[in-house]
Amino acid sequence: MDFFTPIVDDPYTFGQVAAANALSDVYAMGGRPLTAMNIVCFPVRTMEMAVLNRILTGGLNKLHEAEVTLVGGHSVEDQELKYGLSITGIVHPEKVVLNTGARPGDSLVLTKRLGTGIVNTALKGEMASEEAVAQSTRCMTALNRRAAEVMLTADVHACTDVTGFGCLGHACEMIEGTDVGVVINASAVPYIPEAKEYAEMGLVPGGMHRNRDFRRNMVEFGPDVPLYMSDILFDPQTSGGLLIAVPGSQAQALAARMRAEGVEDAAVVGEVVAEPRGIIRIS
Repeated sequence: MDFFTPIVDDPYTFGQVAAANALSDVYAMGGRPLTAMNIVCFPVRTMEMAVLNRILTGGLNKLHEAEVTLVGGHSVEDQELKYGLSITGIVHPEKVVLNTGARPGDSLVLTKRLGTGIVNTALKGEMASEEAVAQSTRCMTALNRRAAEVMLTADVHACTDVTGFGCLGHACEMIEGTDVGVVINASAVPYIPEAKEYAEMGLVPGGMHRNRDFRRNMVEFGPDVPLYMSDILFDPQTSGGLLIAVPGSQAQALAARMRAEGVEDAAVVGEVVAEPRGIIRIS
């Protein structure tokens, strides 16, 4: 289950983002979502019911795209609008993909651009361009369904969806307490171009600073990596992509298959290494 307050202005789009986000946990585990239940907190005294109708329509249409059946839901009156869903899916017990298990020699494939949190912060400050908002919205409303389906054609060792902890925060979860480390190639990481400009202007969400502070001891940045790239890699995402560990010999072909299947931003962004253990280096 996942739900949150609006991160876009349009109610219909908010519903789509919330639904895509809630579905991602099932996709990341190699599962197939089957049913959903709406979770609604709504200020009935201060907001028109037409707004809720648009939110629920957006969520329902995204569920239809995912071929998931809405079976019910629950709503409460609240002073602050919130929406999300509880998702039930299935996966073979011997084929569950965990967010740990990456091995030395694996490569990391990222399936969506980063920077949506930074763009959303610029939007709140009325400084985001229409193109940046459009790109961010496309990222957040895109299902991870096809990426997950193509992922399962490879020998997947680990996978996580990239959400509130940012790309580096979730990468840290993949190796925490294990005998491996990670090297990220900063120049290979896809991101929304305007996120660089906004980060350099200081338009970053508070969650980015918390993510960086929490994982500071596990992350090392090379001297040539610009500060804005640190901001983007720690930027909290909503309905972000998948970060997948697969054998290095399969990674480029997997990313190419994903791009051919419409996962346009899929890219090999790093590798899993034996040393140093428990550390992520960005070069």
